Amino acid sequence: MNRRDFLKRSSLLATAPLVPAFIERTARAAEPEKDTVLVVIELTGGNDGLNTVIPYKDADYYKLRPTLGQQANVVLKLNDAVGLHPSLAGLKAMHDQGQLSVVQGVGYPNPDRSHFESMDRWQCGEISAKVSGNGWLAKSVPDLAKSKGGGVPVVHVGTEKLPMACRGTTQGVFTLNQEQPFELKLGLPGSAEEDARKKLLADVAGAGPADSQELLPFVQRRHLQTYAAFEKLKKVMKESEAERLTGGMVAGTLYAKADLVGRLISQGFGTRVFYLAIDGFDTHSNQAQPHAALMQQIDQAVSVLFNRLRPNGDDKRTLVMTFSEFGRRAAENGSRGTDHGSGSNLFLAGPGVTGGPVGSHPSLTDLTDGDLKYHTDFRRVYATLLDQWLNVDSKTVLGEKFEHMDLLKKRA
Repeated sequence: MNRRDFLKRSSLLATAPLVPAFIERTARAAEPEKDTVLVVIELTGGNDGLNTVIPYKDADYYKLRPTLGQQANVVLKLNDAVGLHPSLAGLKAMHDQGQLSVVQGVGYPNPDRSHFESMDRWQCGEISAKVSGNGWLAKSVPDLAKSKGGGVPVVHVGTEKLPMACRGTTQGVFTLNQEQPFELKLGLPGSAEEDARKKLLADVAGAGPADSQELLPFVQRRHLQTYAAFEKLKKVMKESEAERLTGGMVAGTLYAKADLVGRLISQGFGTRVFYLAIDGFDTHSNQAQPHAALMQQIDQAVSVLFNRLRPNGDDKRTLVMTFSEFGRRAAENGSRGTDHGSGSNLFLAGPGVTGGPVGSHPSLTDLTDGDLKYHTDFRRVYATLLDQWLNVDSKTVLGEKFEHMDLLKKRA
Protein backbone atom coordinates (compact mmCIF):
# COMPACT_ATOMS: atom_id res chain seq x y z
CA MET A 1 0.00 0.00 0.00
CA ASN A 2 1.75 3.15 -1.15
CA ARG A 3 0.87 6.75 -0.45
CA ARG A 4 -1.11 7.20 -3.67
CA ASP A 5 -3.20 4.11 -2.97
CA PHE A 6 -3.79 5.32 0.56
CA LEU A 7 -5.01 8.69 -0.65
CA LYS A 8 -7.41 7.06 -3.09
CA ARG A 9 -8.83 4.73 -0.46
CA SER A 10 -9.18 7.25 2.35
CA SER A 11 -11.55 10.11 2.89
CA LEU A 12 -8.73 12.56 2.18
CA LEU A 13 -9.51 12.64 -1.51
CA ALA A 14 -13.17 13.39 -0.92
CA THR A 15 -12.60 16.05 1.72
CA ALA A 16 -9.38 17.62 0.46
CA PRO A 17 -10.97 21.01 -0.32
CA LEU A 18 -12.18 21.19 3.28
CA VAL A 19 -8.92 20.23 4.97
CA PRO A 20 -6.69 23.04 6.31
CA ALA A 21 -3.22 22.83 4.80
CA PHE A 22 -1.55 22.64 8.20
CA ILE A 23 -3.31 19.34 8.93
CA GLU A 24 -1.80 17.75 5.84
CA ARG A 25 1.63 19.09 6.77
CA THR A 26 1.33 17.86 10.33
CA ALA A 27 0.24 14.44 9.09
CA ARG A 28 3.54 14.21 7.24
CA ALA A 29 5.55 15.16 10.31
CA ALA A 30 8.01 12.79 11.87
CA GLU A 31 8.15 11.59 15.43
CA PRO A 32 9.78 14.31 17.52
CA GLU A 33 13.40 13.64 18.24
CA LYS A 34 15.72 15.60 20.45
CA ASP A 35 16.21 18.50 18.07
CA THR A 36 17.82 21.67 19.33
CA VAL A 37 15.48 24.51 20.27
CA LEU A 38 16.04 28.27 20.22
CA VAL A 39 13.97 30.59 22.42
CA VAL A 40 14.23 34.23 21.31
CA ILE A 41 13.28 36.95 23.80
CA GLU A 42 12.78 40.42 22.35
CA LEU A 43 13.39 43.31 24.78
CA THR A 44 11.13 45.89 23.16
CA GLY A 45 11.98 49.57 23.41
CA GLY A 46 15.77 49.61 23.49
CA ASN A 47 17.31 48.00 26.57
CA ASP A 48 19.95 49.96 28.48
CA GLY A 49 22.86 47.61 27.91
CA LEU A 50 25.21 49.75 29.99
CA ASN A 51 23.13 49.11 33.10
CA THR A 52 22.61 45.45 32.17
CA VAL A 53 26.27 44.52 31.77
CA ILE A 54 28.07 47.01 33.98
CA PRO A 55 31.76 48.08 33.77
CA TYR A 56 31.88 48.55 37.54
CA LYS A 57 35.63 49.18 37.66
CA ASP A 58 35.46 52.06 35.16
CA ALA A 59 35.35 55.49 36.83
CA ASP A 60 33.90 56.99 33.65
CA TYR A 61 30.78 54.85 34.11
CA TYR A 62 29.94 56.67 37.33
CA LYS A 63 30.73 60.06 35.76
CA LEU A 64 28.26 59.28 32.96
CA ARG A 65 25.70 57.79 35.36
CA PRO A 66 25.74 59.91 38.55
CA THR A 67 22.25 58.76 39.64
CA LEU A 68 21.70 55.61 37.57
CA GLY A 69 25.09 53.98 38.10
CA GLN A 70 24.97 50.64 39.93
CA GLN A 71 27.50 50.66 42.75
CA ALA A 72 30.27 48.06 42.62
CA ASN A 73 29.18 46.44 45.87
CA VAL A 74 25.79 45.39 44.41
CA VAL A 75 26.92 44.46 40.89
CA LEU A 76 26.96 40.69 40.26
CA LYS A 77 30.55 40.37 39.11
CA LEU A 78 31.41 38.20 36.10
CA ASN A 79 35.10 39.07 36.10
CA ASP A 80 37.35 41.88 37.28
CA ALA A 81 35.88 44.33 34.75
CA VAL A 82 32.15 43.75 34.22
CA GLY A 83 29.16 42.40 36.11
CA LEU A 84 25.41 41.98 35.83
CA HIS A 85 22.59 44.16 37.10
CA PRO A 86 21.75 43.09 40.68
CA SER A 87 18.30 41.85 39.57
CA LEU A 88 19.89 39.13 37.41
CA ALA A 89 20.83 36.67 40.15
CA GLY A 90 19.49 33.65 38.23
CA LEU A 91 21.54 34.51 35.15
CA LYS A 92 24.58 35.06 37.36
CA ALA A 93 24.13 31.53 38.73
CA MET A 94 23.97 30.20 35.17
CA HIS A 95 27.15 32.12 34.35
CA ASP A 96 28.89 30.53 37.32
CA GLN A 97 27.90 27.13 35.91
CA GLY A 98 29.28 28.05 32.48
CA GLN A 99 25.78 28.36 31.01
CA LEU A 100 25.60 32.07 30.17
CA SER A 101 27.45 33.92 27.43
CA VAL A 102 27.36 37.73 27.41
CA VAL A 103 28.03 39.05 23.92
CA GLN A 104 29.27 42.63 24.29
CA GLY A 105 29.47 45.48 21.81
CA VAL A 106 26.72 44.15 19.53
CA GLY A 107 25.23 46.32 16.80
CA TYR A 108 25.40 47.01 13.07
CA PRO A 109 26.99 49.57 10.70
CA ASN A 110 25.39 53.02 10.43
CA PRO A 111 22.95 52.45 13.30
CA ASP A 112 19.50 54.01 13.37
CA ARG A 113 18.02 55.33 16.62
CA SER A 114 14.45 54.86 15.40
CA HIS A 115 12.65 52.04 17.21
CA PHE A 116 10.96 50.90 14.04
CA GLU A 117 13.89 51.11 11.65
CA SER A 118 16.35 49.47 14.01
CA MET A 119 13.94 46.71 15.07
CA ASP A 120 13.21 45.95 11.40
CA ARG A 121 16.92 45.43 10.77
CA TRP A 122 17.30 43.04 13.70
CA GLN A 123 14.15 41.14 12.82
CA CYS A 124 14.96 40.75 9.13
CA GLY A 125 18.68 40.16 9.58
CA GLU A 126 19.30 42.97 7.09
CA ILE A 127 20.94 46.37 7.54
CA SER A 128 19.82 48.19 4.37
CA ALA A 129 17.77 51.37 4.74
CA LYS A 130 14.77 49.53 3.31
CA VAL A 131 14.47 45.96 4.56
CA SER A 132 12.63 43.24 2.65
CA GLY A 133 10.00 42.62 5.32
CA ASN A 134 10.88 38.92 5.44
CA GLY A 135 11.95 37.90 8.93
CA TRP A 136 15.13 35.94 9.62
CA LEU A 137 13.18 33.20 11.39
CA ALA A 138 10.57 33.05 8.64
CA LYS A 139 13.38 32.61 6.11
CA SER A 140 14.64 29.72 8.25
CA VAL A 141 11.36 27.78 8.07
CA PRO A 142 12.15 25.69 4.96
CA ASP A 143 15.28 24.25 6.62
CA LEU A 144 13.63 23.96 10.03
CA ALA A 145 10.72 22.05 8.50
CA LYS A 146 13.13 19.36 7.29
CA SER A 147 13.97 18.31 10.83
CA LYS A 148 12.49 15.10 12.14
CA GLY A 149 10.60 17.06 14.77
CA GLY A 150 8.16 18.19 12.09
CA GLY A 151 5.08 20.01 13.25
CA VAL A 152 5.19 23.80 13.37
CA PRO A 153 8.80 25.03 13.18
CA VAL A 154 8.24 28.49 14.69
CA VAL A 155 5.78 29.51 17.41
CA HIS A 156 5.22 33.07 18.62
CA VAL A 157 3.76 33.25 22.13
CA GLY A 158 1.95 36.48 22.99
CA THR A 159 -1.01 38.76 22.42
CA GLU A 160 0.82 41.19 20.15
CA LYS A 161 0.77 40.89 16.39
CA LEU A 162 3.16 38.45 14.74
CA PRO A 163 6.65 40.01 14.89
CA MET A 164 8.42 40.76 11.63
CA ALA A 165 11.05 38.14 12.48
CA CYS A 166 8.35 35.51 11.92
CA ARG A 167 6.71 37.07 8.85
CA GLY A 168 7.38 36.24 5.22
CA THR A 169 6.34 32.61 5.05
CA THR A 170 2.96 31.05 4.32
CA GLN A 171 3.59 27.99 6.48
CA GLY A 172 5.32 26.80 9.61
CA VAL A 173 4.52 29.74 11.93
CA PHE A 174 1.63 30.42 14.27
CA THR A 175 0.83 32.46 17.38
CA LEU A 176 -0.25 31.08 20.75
CA ASN A 177 -2.24 33.54 22.84
CA GLN A 178 -2.43 32.40 26.45
CA GLU A 179 -5.30 34.76 27.10
CA GLN A 180 -7.58 32.94 24.67
CA PRO A 181 -8.60 29.26 24.83
CA PHE A 182 -6.79 27.14 22.27
CA GLU A 183 -8.90 24.86 20.15
CA LEU A 184 -8.36 23.00 16.90
CA LYS A 185 -11.35 24.04 14.82
CA LEU A 186 -12.34 21.41 12.27
CA GLY A 187 -15.56 23.14 11.35
CA LEU A 188 -18.81 24.19 12.99
CA PRO A 189 -19.49 21.76 15.86
CA GLY A 190 -21.79 18.99 14.65
CA SER A 191 -21.47 20.02 11.01
CA ALA A 192 -20.71 17.77 8.04
CA GLU A 193 -17.37 19.54 7.64
CA GLU A 194 -16.31 18.68 11.18
CA ASP A 195 -17.38 15.03 10.76
CA ALA A 196 -15.50 14.73 7.45
CA ARG A 197 -12.33 16.20 8.88
CA LYS A 198 -12.45 14.00 11.97
CA LYS A 199 -12.85 10.97 9.71
CA LEU A 200 -9.86 12.13 7.70
CA LEU A 201 -7.76 12.41 10.84
CA ALA A 202 -8.82 8.94 11.96
CA ASP A 203 -7.81 7.58 8.55
CA VAL A 204 -4.41 9.26 8.71
CA ALA A 205 -3.67 8.21 12.29
CA GLY A 206 -4.76 4.60 11.80
CA ALA A 207 -3.47 3.80 8.33
CA GLY A 208 -1.14 0.83 7.74
CA PRO A 209 0.47 -1.54 7.25
CA ALA A 210 3.31 -0.64 9.58
CA ASP A 211 5.96 -2.31 7.39
CA SER A 212 5.25 -0.11 4.38
CA GLN A 213 8.35 2.03 3.96
CA GLU A 214 6.68 4.35 1.46
CA LEU A 215 3.59 4.98 3.52
CA LEU A 216 5.45 5.14 6.81
CA PRO A 217 7.04 8.57 6.24
CA PHE A 218 3.61 9.96 5.36
CA VAL A 219 1.60 8.55 8.21
CA GLN A 220 3.19 6.86 11.16
CA ARG A 221 6.53 8.41 12.09
CA ARG A 222 5.14 10.90 14.59
CA HIS A 223 4.51 9.84 18.18
CA LEU A 224 1.34 11.88 18.32
CA GLN A 225 -0.23 12.24 14.91
CA THR A 226 -2.11 15.31 13.76
CA TYR A 227 -5.21 15.60 15.93
CA ALA A 228 -3.45 14.03 18.90
CA ALA A 229 -0.63 16.58 18.59
CA PHE A 230 -3.06 19.45 18.74
CA GLU A 231 -4.93 17.77 21.55
CA LYS A 232 -1.59 17.63 23.37
CA LEU A 233 -1.13 21.34 22.81
CA LYS A 234 -4.62 21.97 24.12
CA LYS A 235 -3.87 19.82 27.18
CA VAL A 236 -0.56 21.57 27.87
CA MET A 237 -2.21 24.97 27.67
CA LYS A 238 -4.98 23.85 30.03
CA GLU A 239 -2.41 22.53 32.51
CA SER A 240 -0.45 25.76 32.25
CA GLU A 241 -3.60 27.80 32.83
CA ALA A 242 -4.63 25.69 35.84
CA GLU A 243 -1.20 26.03 37.44
CA ARG A 244 -1.12 29.72 36.61
CA LEU A 245 -4.40 30.33 38.42
CA THR A 246 -3.35 28.17 41.39
CA GLY A 247 0.04 29.81 41.71
CA GLY A 248 -1.12 33.34 41.03
CA MET A 249 0.87 33.56 37.80
CA VAL A 250 -0.27 36.53 35.69
CA ALA A 251 -1.29 35.65 32.12
CA GLY A 252 0.70 37.35 29.40
CA THR A 253 3.78 37.99 31.54
CA LEU A 254 7.15 36.85 30.30
CA TYR A 255 7.24 34.37 33.18
CA ALA A 256 3.95 32.77 32.08
CA LYS A 257 5.08 32.64 28.44
CA ALA A 258 8.39 31.02 29.37
CA ASP A 259 6.61 28.47 31.57
CA LEU A 260 4.35 27.48 28.66
CA VAL A 261 7.34 27.20 26.31
CA GLY A 262 9.10 24.96 28.82
CA ARG A 263 6.06 22.68 28.95
CA LEU A 264 5.86 22.45 25.16
CA ILE A 265 9.56 21.63 24.80
CA SER A 266 9.47 18.98 27.54
CA GLN A 267 6.32 17.45 26.01
CA GLY A 268 8.11 17.00 22.68
CA PHE A 269 5.80 19.20 20.66
CA GLY A 270 8.48 19.48 17.97
CA THR A 271 8.73 23.25 17.52
CA ARG A 272 12.30 24.43 16.87
CA VAL A 273 11.99 28.17 17.58
CA PHE A 274 9.85 30.03 20.11
CA TYR A 275 9.57 33.82 20.01
CA LEU A 276 8.64 35.86 23.09
CA ALA A 277 8.68 39.59 23.78
CA ILE A 278 8.63 41.90 26.79
CA ASP A 279 7.94 45.63 26.42
CA GLY A 280 8.86 48.65 28.53
CA PHE A 281 12.53 49.31 27.80
CA ASP A 282 12.11 52.84 26.39
CA THR A 283 13.27 54.35 29.69
CA HIS A 284 13.63 58.09 29.01
CA SER A 285 12.84 59.14 32.57
CA ASN A 286 13.06 57.74 36.11
CA GLN A 287 14.66 54.60 34.75
CA ALA A 288 16.07 52.92 37.84
CA GLN A 289 13.07 51.09 39.30
CA PRO A 290 11.29 50.13 36.03
CA HIS A 291 14.54 48.81 34.56
CA ALA A 292 15.28 46.79 37.69
CA ALA A 293 11.78 45.27 37.50
CA LEU A 294 12.28 44.38 33.83
CA MET A 295 15.63 42.76 34.59
CA GLN A 296 13.95 40.71 37.31
CA GLN A 297 11.23 39.54 34.89
CA ILE A 298 13.83 38.36 32.39
CA ASP A 299 15.77 36.63 35.13
CA GLN A 300 12.70 34.83 36.47
CA ALA A 301 11.51 33.82 32.99
CA VAL A 302 14.82 32.26 31.98
CA SER A 303 15.02 30.52 35.35
CA VAL A 304 11.51 29.00 35.17
CA LEU A 305 12.18 27.81 31.62
CA PHE A 306 15.36 25.92 32.48
CA ASN A 307 13.97 24.66 35.80
CA ARG A 308 11.15 23.01 33.87
CA LEU A 309 13.50 21.54 31.25
CA ARG A 310 16.29 20.32 33.51
CA PRO A 311 14.66 17.15 35.01
CA ASN A 312 14.39 15.43 31.59
CA GLY A 313 17.63 16.80 30.20
CA ASP A 314 15.81 19.01 27.69
CA ASP A 315 17.79 22.00 28.95
CA LYS A 316 20.83 20.64 27.11
CA ARG A 317 19.11 21.08 23.74
CA THR A 318 17.60 24.49 24.51
CA LEU A 319 19.21 27.88 24.03
CA VAL A 320 17.81 31.30 24.97
CA MET A 321 18.85 34.45 23.10
CA THR A 322 17.85 37.94 24.21
CA PHE A 323 18.07 40.99 21.96
CA SER A 324 16.89 44.60 21.78
CA GLU A 325 16.74 46.99 18.83
CA PHE A 326 19.44 49.27 20.27
CA GLY A 327 21.11 50.31 23.50
CA ARG A 328 20.91 53.67 25.26
CA ARG A 329 23.18 56.71 25.36
CA ALA A 330 26.23 56.36 27.55
CA ALA A 331 25.30 59.40 29.65
CA GLU A 332 22.05 59.62 31.58
CA ASN A 333 19.76 62.52 30.71
CA GLY A 334 18.33 65.27 32.93
CA SER A 335 15.26 63.17 33.73
CA ARG A 336 17.21 60.36 35.39
CA GLY A 337 16.68 58.22 32.32
CA THR A 338 18.53 57.39 29.14
CA ASP A 339 17.88 58.21 25.50
CA HIS A 340 18.16 56.11 22.33
CA GLY A 341 21.65 54.86 21.60
CA SER A 342 23.26 52.12 19.52
CA GLY A 343 25.85 49.52 20.62
CA SER A 344 24.68 47.17 23.36
CA ASN A 345 24.85 43.50 24.42
CA LEU A 346 22.83 40.30 24.33
CA PHE A 347 22.60 37.10 26.35
CA LEU A 348 22.85 33.49 25.27
CA ALA A 349 21.78 31.06 27.99
CA GLY A 350 21.81 27.29 28.25
CA PRO A 351 24.19 24.37 28.82
CA GLY A 352 25.18 24.48 25.15
CA VAL A 353 26.95 27.86 25.29
CA THR A 354 30.67 28.35 25.87
CA GLY A 355 29.98 30.69 28.78
CA GLY A 356 31.41 33.99 30.01
CA PRO A 357 31.74 37.47 28.47
CA VAL A 358 32.40 37.48 24.73
CA GLY A 359 34.34 40.42 23.34
CA SER A 360 35.43 43.51 25.22
CA HIS A 361 33.14 46.06 26.78
CA PRO A 362 32.93 49.15 24.52
CA SER A 363 34.98 52.16 25.58
CA LEU A 364 33.22 54.85 27.62
CA THR A 365 35.54 57.58 26.35
CA ASP A 366 35.66 56.71 22.64
CA LEU A 367 32.02 57.35 21.76
CA THR A 368 30.14 58.18 18.55
CA ASP A 369 27.67 61.03 19.14
CA GLY A 370 27.38 59.92 22.76
CA ASP A 371 26.79 56.27 21.85
CA LEU A 372 28.81 53.18 22.64
CA LYS A 373 30.57 51.85 19.55
CA TYR A 374 29.70 48.35 18.41
CA HIS A 375 32.40 45.88 17.38
CA THR A 376 30.31 42.74 16.73
CA ASP A 377 27.76 42.66 13.91
CA PHE A 378 24.61 40.97 15.26
CA ARG A 379 24.43 38.94 12.04
CA ARG A 380 27.53 37.04 13.16
CA VAL A 381 25.52 35.86 16.18
CA TYR A 382 22.61 34.89 13.93
CA ALA A 383 24.91 33.04 11.51
CA THR A 384 26.49 31.07 14.36
CA LEU A 385 23.12 30.03 15.78
CA LEU A 386 21.64 29.21 12.37
CA ASP A 387 24.55 27.07 11.15
CA GLN A 388 25.73 25.49 14.38
CA TRP A 389 22.59 25.26 16.54
CA LEU A 390 19.56 25.09 14.24
CA ASN A 391 21.30 23.44 11.25
CA VAL A 392 19.95 26.11 8.91
CA ASP A 393 21.98 27.53 6.03
CA SER A 394 22.78 31.03 7.27
CA LYS A 395 23.68 32.32 3.81
CA THR A 396 20.20 31.51 2.57
CA VAL A 397 18.73 33.45 5.49
CA LEU A 398 21.16 36.38 5.71
CA GLY A 399 22.12 36.69 2.05
CA GLU A 400 25.85 36.33 2.71
CA LYS A 401 28.25 34.38 4.87
CA PHE A 402 29.33 35.79 8.22
CA GLU A 403 32.24 34.64 10.35
CA HIS A 404 31.10 32.38 13.17
CA MET A 405 31.74 33.27 16.79
CA ASP A 406 32.96 31.02 19.58
CA LEU A 407 29.58 30.88 21.30
CA LEU A 408 28.62 27.19 21.40
CA LYS A 409 30.09 24.00 22.76
CA LYS A 410 30.58 21.23 20.24
CA ARG A 411 27.62 18.88 20.28
CA ALA A 412 28.17 15.15 20.47
